[in-house]
Amino acid sequence: MSVSAGVVSVIVVNWNRRELLRACLESLAAQTYAPLEVVLVDNGSTDGSAEMAEAEFGGRLALTVFRSPVNLGFCAGNNRGIERARGELIALLNNDAEAGPEWAAELAAVFEGRPEVGMAASKILVHEDPKRIDKVGHLIYLDGQNRGRGTGQIDRGQFDRAEEVLWPDGCAAMYRRAMLDEIGLFDEDFFAYADDAELGLRARIAGWRCMYVPGAVVRHHRGSSLGLLSSRRLQLIERNRILLAVKLFPLSLLWLNGVYWLARMGAGVWAGATGRGEAARFPGLGGKVKIAAALVRGNLSAMPLLPRMLSKRRQLRRFRKLTPSQVRRLLLQYRISLGELSKQAV
Repeated sequence: MSVSAGVVSVIVVNWNRRELLRACLESLAAQTYAPLEVVLVDNGSTDGSAEMAEAEFGGRLALTVFRSPVNLGFCAGNNRGIERARGELIALLNNDAEAGPEWAAELAAVFEGRPEVGMAASKILVHEDPKRIDKVGHLIYLDGQNRGRGTGQIDRGQFDRAEEVLWPDGCAAMYRRAMLDEIGLFDEDFFAYADDAELGLRARIAGWRCMYVPGAVVRHHRGSSLGLLSSRRLQLIERNRILLAVKLFPLSLLWLNGVYWLARMGAGVWAGATGRGEAARFPGLGGKVKIAAALVRGNLSAMPLLPRMLSKRRQLRRFRKLTPSQVRRLLLQYRISLGELSKQAV
């Protein structure tokens, strides 16, 4: 696919969320940036989502609809969209998110005159409570678990300064096509969750930087993909933090992964006992058993994929710019504290 100068391509992946998708596409139809194209990847929806999009937005947006007969997940879905996109800048917007009218323009502007910038992060607010922050970039804990920067805080302007962050949240992000051509697209072994972290850290290892853009505002319905109480969600999050660490972490941190994991588990148990953090969503003994079972399944399901992650780790040599010690310093610089991590819900 040839790249068109000036075009911003927005990829929207959808699975059976017709009404949320309608609001998402309405927000894209109101964008001030032009030229803008939208590539909708429909993951085998049965609720008429794709038909609604074509009927209501085919004449209002430069819209391409790709229909998959099955649910490809976030990673493969976005990859199929990126492969069909024409833009030199590729934006992702979740179907459960609504972008402010200046969103695309604000993100695109940060790439101008900054050839080292490969990623841009949005100011993502909670849709139901837009005074509360969902994510403004990302932080990471040293066992591979990542969290949104500022998650849960009241927005008092403390994140209203453009600045470098670790990587953007895939809910609402923009990437330079040249970066993706160099390092590759989303790792489809991840399916969903921590996929944006893996792509973002891979890009940082290749020497690309990420800027946070406070004027690029998005409102996000949290947890609508699998649901906040889904044990499948917890399993994927736990599995993928292992895959991320094995694939990308320097050995100086990787060999301590179990120690950091045990510390996180201990802090999580304490937070749950005091009604905070992720465990607070799963009350009672039954809820705690559900969490424990999901964590065990997540760790076990990671094991068969480890040889593939190790093979992909060796492939990093072809574009690596940062040394392992520089990657370690980067992760320590953007590390989330154990106390803050245990208070946050995913």
